[in-house]
Amino acid sequence: MELFSDRKILSVSRLTALIRGLLEENFERVWVEGEISNLAMPVSGHIYFTLKDAGAQLRCVMFRASARALKFKPKDGMGLVVRGRVSVFEPRGEYQLIVEYLEPQGIGALQLAFAQLKERLAGEGLFAEAHKKPIPKLPQRIGVVTSATGAAIHDILNVLERRFANVEVLIYPVKVQGEGAALEIAQAVKDFNRYGNIDVMIVGRGGGSIEDLWPFNEEVVARAIYHSRIPVIAAVGHEVDFTIADFVADLRAPTPSAAAELVVKSKTELAAGLDALSHRLRQGMRHCLADYRGRVHLFTLSLKDPSMLLDHLAQRIDDLSGRLNHSWRGELKHRGDRLAYLKNRLRLSNPALRVERERELLISLIARGERALQRVLERCREATAVNSGKLQVLSPLKTLSRGYTIASLLPEGTTVRDCDQLKPGDSIDLRFHKGGALCTVAVKRP
Repeated sequence: MELFSDRKILSVSRLTALIRGLLEENFERVWVEGEISNLAMPVSGHIYFTLKDAGAQLRCVMFRASARALKFKPKDGMGLVVRGRVSVFEPRGEYQLIVEYLEPQGIGALQLAFAQLKERLAGEGLFAEAHKKPIPKLPQRIGVVTSATGAAIHDILNVLERRFANVEVLIYPVKVQGEGAALEIAQAVKDFNRYGNIDVMIVGRGGGSIEDLWPFNEEVVARAIYHSRIPVIAAVGHEVDFTIADFVADLRAPTPSAAAELVVKSKTELAAGLDALSHRLRQGMRHCLADYRGRVHLFTLSLKDPSMLLDHLAQRIDDLSGRLNHSWRGELKHRGDRLAYLKNRLRLSNPALRVERERELLISLIARGERALQRVLERCREATAVNSGKLQVLSPLKTLSRGYTIASLLPEGTTVRDCDQLKPGDSIDLRFHKGGALCTVAVKRP
């Protein structure tokens, strides 16, 4: 017992706490790479997953405060690089990695987030050409959503001043990078739509890194542009920069200066166009007037004295009146002849005459029928008399009248034709010409 007198006994909780302190002290900031599996994202906002490779696996948790900063959505099977600290989940005695930052292997987190959001919004139809609104040719009032201090607003104003100084510009200053910039841009687009007195809107900023341009890749900005009733020109960064806002906008400009050039034509160009149209209009009017003068001259030459025209019309009326009178008399005679013809046909088709003819035919047919019926009856009577005589000759009653009888064996009623059918004691029925008798056989003679 003395060997164990100095032993120190630890509870499970105490030992686990010591191990936890040791791990957290020595593995406070580690980078780990592996493949994600068993991903779970409950409503609490925490992210639970397992990081594994060919030889081992590591349970990981990313708490809500860190998960909110993620720009992309992790998926099972995705390769990740994570940074965190090793700790112990004491209720199960399992060590785990508490992840503070993660990024996909081989591609930056922002690039992956951009690709995921672009694919999802394209699937919803936010980039469809059918939804794009036309840009007005000569807007009177232009709204600009950008930073009030950046180079983009100066470039836009300089181009508009140079090309068409009469256009009215309304500037909505917003943050174009950093925390909260996306919400400010989306709100500016919504406010311009509520104001309503805008013909076209430019949304953009100057160049920068993908992190600087990221507010224009946020979903809230994309949906605000998509739902805008005012046509939107996206002008973000340089010509090589593409953002989600570029795809959902009604028109993409490679730079803010290019957006200003696209939104209005040069005043000089418009004036030159108006001069050309005025020149064409004057030429057209001169050609039309010359044509009308020639036609008026021809009409003047073709005019005649009205009295001559009246005499000609009077002669024409007399001719037509004579032709009408002749035609009327000829038509009247034709109608009279036609009426006489129809009257004669009606007389010949008198129903009384037809009824009389049909009645005479019916009487003739009845007489012929009666004569034929008499002949048929006479032939039937003669055939009946002949057949009756033949029947009398062949009748069994005729034979019985000469003294013969018909004997039937009872009870079967079989006709007796031979004495061998009988034996003493049999009952027989004798049929005479008149009446019959029931007899019993006493003696049978051969």
